[in-house]
Amino acid sequence: MPFLNNLQRWADERPDDTAVVVAGKRLSWAELRDAAQAAAACSTAPITVLAQPNSTRFAVDFAAAVAGDRECAVLDPTWPEQLRDEIVQRLGSGIDPVAGGAGSDLADGDPAASFLIGLTSGTTSVPKAFTRSRRSWQQSFEASMEFFRLSQQDKTLAPGPLAASLNLYALAECLYAGSEFHTLESFDVGDVHAAITHDGITRLVLVPTMLRLLSERGLLGCVDASGVRTIICAGSKLDARTLEAARRWAPHATIYEYYGASELSFVSGAGLAAGEPFAAGSTAIGRPFPGVEVRILDDSGAVLPDGAAGNISVQSGMVSNGYLWGDDGQALRCFDGWFTVGDQGYLADGVLHILGRRADMIITAGKNVYPHEVELALSSVPGVASAIAAGMDDDLRGQRVVAGIVPSHGGVTATQLKTGLEDVLPKDKRPLQYYALDELPVTDRGKVSRRLLLDWIAARDSRVRHLV
Repeated sequence: MPFLNNLQRWADERPDDTAVVVAGKRLSWAELRDAAQAAAACSTAPITVLAQPNSTRFAVDFAAAVAGDRECAVLDPTWPEQLRDEIVQRLGSGIDPVAGGAGSDLADGDPAASFLIGLTSGTTSVPKAFTRSRRSWQQSFEASMEFFRLSQQDKTLAPGPLAASLNLYALAECLYAGSEFHTLESFDVGDVHAAITHDGITRLVLVPTMLRLLSERGLLGCVDASGVRTIICAGSKLDARTLEAARRWAPHATIYEYYGASELSFVSGAGLAAGEPFAAGSTAIGRPFPGVEVRILDDSGAVLPDGAAGNISVQSGMVSNGYLWGDDGQALRCFDGWFTVGDQGYLADGVLHILGRRADMIITAGKNVYPHEVELALSSVPGVASAIAAGMDDDLRGQRVVAGIVPSHGGVTATQLKTGLEDVLPKDKRPLQYYALDELPVTDRGKVSRRLLLDWIAARDSRVRHLV
């Protein structure tokens, strides 16, 4: 495993059916199999480094790069050349910078062997590198296909970069399942709407910021998304406005959100069926995935009771092998077989609640505040379209809580925000300063960035206005 044996099967059984579509360019199962087989025979390198934009060639090279017992490292092509060179140097000799295969047949190698070198995102410092076994992804495929109800009749569109783990996994999952996969050369709202309308897309895999844009502009432009049956979101919690817009735009879709980490794979998730009521501002992120056990442990590894916050820790066959480099002993910890990346949360009646990364925690006047709690509370205040909170250095308190608000069409004042939080957030967790934002600060992969918010405030960026 993870998917090449199945790719051979689909190419034999359904050679002319569509396997992959990128910006309108199509590969059938037989074409993908044959092109990957040819690429796999062209090199003797045991490790392939892919740093390519989205294309059908990426799908071919990725399949070739994991043939037999070979390994693949997927790098973001937008990273600086110096950073990419540093990663290649750390990986050592025996690297093919494009694709290859040591003359490998296009077949899955040893399930216990590593096939993927994952890299945490970063644009300046060298990202941490971890490895995954074929078996870990095969078990992940089985769990996600069951949880998200993926079938061969689905047409999945993941419009983000294939270098991002969310989209790379969606590609591989579809190849394993024999299900048609679509993506674009780059994210564009109009192109996504066109694909949904003309290609019969039934399933979307994306981050919340993308879903928000697609839904709101789709409603304004009367783009028909009634054929979309599944929407899968990850990266951050869905806010009420995004969820409401998505449900209006894609009225027949079950909307899934899940919690996971690159090093852990899937942990927990929940699906909201069409017409089902939802609770705005909740920290809940569903029950454990199939094959996953979850506990909340303190820093010594002791089990905490229901309702007590601590390290979200898991046991499953989907956990990565650990780090090749960059491990500081805290990024991925193991307590007697229970693994954690330090994300904080608690269990209540079997449902996992997410508080956020320990590194994001704000310590203000001796109190611990998780930005995630503040953001969810703010999202329930009238006039708030979306919100982001962060800790700013403060000589008196250590840090002070500040919040950036993207107002809805009517706008919002600091007084309205303060009043709106009185009954939903303890006083010592409320922001001391509010800023109106033209847009949320996000990374090039569409993830909201608290660090970028602080940079905007410090630089008096034109997209930020202090609310008084």
